[in-house]
Amino acid sequence: MLHTDFKQTKMKLSTKLMAPAIAALALFFTTNVSAQDSRKFGIGLSLGVPTTNLYNFAIGADARMQFDVTKRLSIPVAAGYNHYIAKDNVLPDYGYIPVKTGLKYFFDPSGSGLYAMGEVGAAFGVTSRAKTTFLYAPTVGYSWSNGLDLGVRYENTGKGVDIVGAPQMGQVALRIAYGFKL
Repeated sequence: MLHTDFKQTKMKLSTKLMAPAIAALALFFTTNVSAQDSRKFGIGLSLGVPTTNLYNFAIGADARMQFDVTKRLSIPVAAGYNHYIAKDNVLPDYGYIPVKTGLKYFFDPSGSGLYAMGEVGAAFGVTSRAKTTFLYAPTVGYSWSNGLDLGVRYENTGKGVDIVGAPQMGQVALRIAYGFKL
């Protein structure tokens, strides 16, 4: 009985935390940042090395909207799918849908070149024994003015697998993407 009450309380808390996050995403999609804002849409593929030795590698794809506040500062909003391939069938494969937003800062005044980005959001577990968790992802990358973007990120999704003794799930991933202005 106590276990069931704890799970219900945890689910209510997750719902309370996710509702404002979804509202914020909706606000980003429907509000102009400024009269001179620029919007970009990009798609990307990533290959990652898991930070735990229980998984061989990770692969993912995403779509990202980027709202430029200034030439140097942007607000990215992204969603996609990531999949960790388990090693030796010790744990099940781990798949999740990341939904995240953050800030992206370009070091060059032109709004391209070297950048740093930080994102936070939720990882919605979709494979066996996967659960919904908080995620964060710091990134460094380089964006060319022709739309090509290359970045390296560390993405942590906490204990994404609901198994006693499961490790913190994370990856160091290389992302290659192409973006274009809307």
